[in-house]
Amino acid sequence: MSSLSLEVWAEKYRPKRLDEIINQKHIVARVKVFIEDRNIPHMLFAGPPGTGKTTMALCIARELYGDQWRQNVLETNASDERGIGVVRGKIKDFARTIAMGGAEYRIIVLDEADALTSEAQQALRRTMETYSATVRFILICNYSSKIISPIQSRTAVFRFRTLSEEDIRKFIGWIVQGENLDVEEEAVKAIIHLCEGDLRRVANLLQAAATLGSRITEEMVYEVASQAKPGDVRRMLQLALDGRFRDARDILYKMLVNQGLAGEDVIREVHRQVYGLDLPEEAKVRLVEAIGEYEFRISEGADSLIQLEALLARITAYGTSTPPSRGLWR
Repeated sequence: MSSLSLEVWAEKYRPKRLDEIINQKHIVARVKVFIEDRNIPHMLFAGPPGTGKTTMALCIARELYGDQWRQNVLETNASDERGIGVVRGKIKDFARTIAMGGAEYRIIVLDEADALTSEAQQALRRTMETYSATVRFILICNYSSKIISPIQSRTAVFRFRTLSEEDIRKFIGWIVQGENLDVEEEAVKAIIHLCEGDLRRVANLLQAAATLGSRITEEMVYEVASQAKPGDVRRMLQLALDGRFRDARDILYKMLVNQGLAGEDVIREVHRQVYGLDLPEEAKVRLVEAIGEYEFRISEGADSLIQLEALLARITAYGTSTPPSRGLWR
């Protein structure tokens, strides 16, 4: 078993070439055309976290510059340096210098660009105009709507898709083979459920679980993830809908107190499981509305146990006001 840290271990399995990137073939095909011409435009990569945006940018640099890619690339994170000073200083200084190894231009990879202030984005727009002959920008963000229109109009926008279950299984297979891991199928399903399409989280969950034993089980995955188990949440909701509030509360108490789970994580899993209830659509709408209300209360600092008990009470009240039934789960 590898003893590498979580960050280094995740980096170990990051694709190094465009052809290795998972599930973004619609973007890879377009980018390859630019690379063949040895001339890329300013780019804006937008999409959910862990879907390959930063990886794509670094793969482009490797294929353009070969072994000298590090000398020709400035990678910075706007969430750490989000003010106008970093644009006028660090970024502009790099843009002014000529490329190494005979390349015509250098690349600036600006991660989490949606964290830049409005003033910094205005300064960045001007820098992109002034130094377009010597530098290309690759802006990376989760929400392209937070990027000002003048910058969007100066970039080729690429929207990354959420990874499918098949893609995540493929990535898990790479790690399992590379690290000689023994992973149960239920553990794989748990990782897919928890990662929500984020491959960084996949790598971290596998590495953390592998430290607990040579064979990775579903129990180990949920233990290292500190997340509510879907089965526990399903039982809790079923008991509440059946009018058994005290029993549902006991399960909630164990999750929050004995397992030490955060209220935000529990209510997020409740939200996921509501859609599996065999209830009328109107009832699901009412339950989701209640979940949103109590999630907001918790995020504002209210006591998690009290708020989740209040949510269970609301669900129990709904269950007892309708004809009793069993097996409400699909």
